[in-house]
Amino acid sequence: MIINETKGNISQYPTIEKQIDYLDLEWFECTKRIQRKKTRNGIEIAIKFLKEGQRLREGDILFEDEEKIIAVNVLETDAIVMNPHSMMEMGTICYEIGNKHIPLFIQNGKVLLPFEMPIFRWLDAAGFSPKQQSVKLLNLLKSNVEPHGHGNLGSSIFTKILKMASKDE
Repeated sequence: MIINETKGNISQYPTIEKQIDYLDLEWFECTKRIQRKKTRNGIEIAIKFLKEGQRLREGDILFEDEEKIIAVNVLETDAIVMNPHSMMEMGTICYEIGNKHIPLFIQNGKVLLPFEMPIFRWLDAAGFSPKQQSVKLLNLLKSNVEPHGHGNLGSSIFTKILKMASKDE
């Protein structure tokens, strides 16, 4: 079965009376445009998204007929979870993580990223109080990396954001 687009999301259905077969995906597989997988019931799925930027989300419907629905289930994974206490801390955490080009997730007011021990230790030493938890990484921040420098060539965008945030606190 070849899938070129999603048919909606099961969260949009008030009641589902059809059998649901899940396609289990790791968080990083949700952004792949081309892949072959099997559902829990063994149905082979070939995903072939033609447009740039298409990604799968929890509950996306890949197939539907009179009897069944095939939907996406994002598997839990070990993650670093931080609960920032202010917008300033949120901005600082996101900037520092983004500066390392690590995937970043914002869910329920928390900052999450895939678990890596060196990053966990660095965040702990920086005073951000990270926790290791098993969670579903669902809300990947979409970012486009722009060319930038790390030297002292004037005021950076981060410096400007910090100045704006510190005025309100």
